[in-house]
Amino acid sequence: MKIIKRSRLTIFTDIFLVAVFTAVFAISFFPERIIPIYSGENLSAIYNGNRDKPNVSLMFNVYENTEIVEGIVDLLNERGVKATFFVGGCWADDNSETLKKIVGSGHEIGNHGYFHKDHKTLNYEKNKEEIYTTELITYALCGVKTRLFAPPSGSFGAETLSAADDLGYKVIMWSKDTIDWRDKDSELIYKRATSNLSNGDLVLMHPEKHTLEALSDILDYYESKGFSAVTVGENIGDI
Repeated sequence: MKIIKRSRLTIFTDIFLVAVFTAVFAISFFPERIIPIYSGENLSAIYNGNRDKPNVSLMFNVYENTEIVEGIVDLLNERGVKATFFVGGCWADDNSETLKKIVGSGHEIGNHGYFHKDHKTLNYEKNKEEIYTTELITYALCGVKTRLFAPPSGSFGAETLSAADDLGYKVIMWSKDTIDWRDKDSELIYKRATSNLSNGDLVLMHPEKHTLEALSDILDYYESKGFSAVTVGENIGDI
C-alpha cells in the first residue's frame, strides 16, 4: 500500500479548518456554550467619530482586488497615516500575507462578515456565525481580535445589532460614501471624500483602481485643512 506523505503546512491547514467549522457548528446549535446571549436595548450603529477632534477615517471594505489593497497599504505607509480595513473572512482566508502586511504596517483590521451576506435578512444565529467565523480566521492568521463590524452594503437590522453586541462588537457605518465600487471616476471619488468635511467623518472606500489613483490627493486635502487621518477605533474613541 502506498503511503502518502503530507507537509506540516497541509496538516496545519486541515486542523485549522476543522477548528473553524467546529466553532461555526457550535455557534449555530449551541450558542450559549460560546457567547452569553442577552437582549440588548437601545442598540445602534455608529455613523461618525468624535465631532470635537479634527480627525477623519478612511475605511476600506475588502473582499477582492488584493493587488489594489497592497497598493493602498504602500501609499498609506509612505504618507505615514493609518486607516481601517474591514476584511471579509473568505478574502482573508485566501490572502493571509496581505492581511499580515496590513497589520504589520500598523493599520486597523475590522470585521466585514465572511460571505458578504445581507445581514438585515439574517436571523440572530446567522448574524453571529458570519461575524464570529471571520473573527476566528483573522485571529488565527494575524493574531488580531476584531471588535468593529461593518455590515456588507450597510445592511443591518435589530438581530445584527444584538448579535454584534453579544460578541463584543460595535457596528460601524459611515458619514461619507465615495460609492467607488459603482462610479469608476477618480475625480468623483475625490469630491465625495473631501466635500463638506467635518470632524469625526468616517469615509467609506473599497480597493478600486480609481480609488487608489485619488487617494494621494485626498490625503493632501485632509492635511491642508488640518485634518488627521486616523483609524476608526481612534476616531470613535469611547463612543
